[in-house]
Amino acid sequence: MNNCFWTDIGVNLTDSSFDKDRHEVIEQALTDGINKLIITGTTLQDSLDAIQLCQRYPKQLFCTVGIHPHYAKDHSAADFAELNSLTKETGVVALGETGLDFNRNLSTAAQQILSFVSQLEIASTHKLPLFLHERDAHKKQLEILKSHRDDFTHAVAHCFTGSKQELYNYLDLDLHIGITGWICDERRGLELQKLVKEIPSNRLMLETDAPYLLPRDLKPKPKSRRNIPSHLPHIAAVVATLVDKTLEELNHDVQKTTLDFFNIND
Repeated sequence: MNNCFWTDIGVNLTDSSFDKDRHEVIEQALTDGINKLIITGTTLQDSLDAIQLCQRYPKQLFCTVGIHPHYAKDHSAADFAELNSLTKETGVVALGETGLDFNRNLSTAAQQILSFVSQLEIASTHKLPLFLHERDAHKKQLEILKSHRDDFTHAVAHCFTGSKQELYNYLDLDLHIGITGWICDERRGLELQKLVKEIPSNRLMLETDAPYLLPRDLKPKPKSRRNIPSHLPHIAAVVATLVDKTLEELNHDVQKTTLDFFNIND
């Protein structure tokens, strides 16, 4: 594993669970072969904080800027104007995390849709890829993506956990698919374990979604139950087995896809 270098396309480094050891977590990841981390922006403030982190690690850290559907209700037109300006900051490589979440409904459907479409338009204007969230909202999200597909360049369905039909709906739109430690879950991840081999190699990317989604089969499990980017090689090893590739073969394919998608080739 030490011969492979990986990119974690989704890590929530601005989360408060990293407040006491954020830089230690970053340094550990770099030591463990995760040589690029893409920090997820979920609010305007998170996005600003992510940009500041990127400035401290200009060749290793990149970020998305966006407003998660949970927080759509908290943002005004002025905030979206500021988000638009943040896309020009060094280190910003995608727009998101954006999309729809009709599971928890922490913002109304109308608020989420307005926020999603606003961010689609920003991404389209600046030719930035999209970092997408979706939960229990596939039909509506697909409808919106289809209606804007000629406008945005490309997008990744972050933390994909859906059905075979949902997977092919996204692939038919030429979307990329992000796989997390969900695939290591012997309870909830069984369908994803079967589906992952159907994702074309030029559409597959890997992420931890740290501090969330600690792989259930990780041994020993950390006492904190907190996920960290250093667990990405473990997820990669599980995926490699499922798609019948060596770890080196998977690494080659995933890294090429990821660096091209985010336009961060050295």
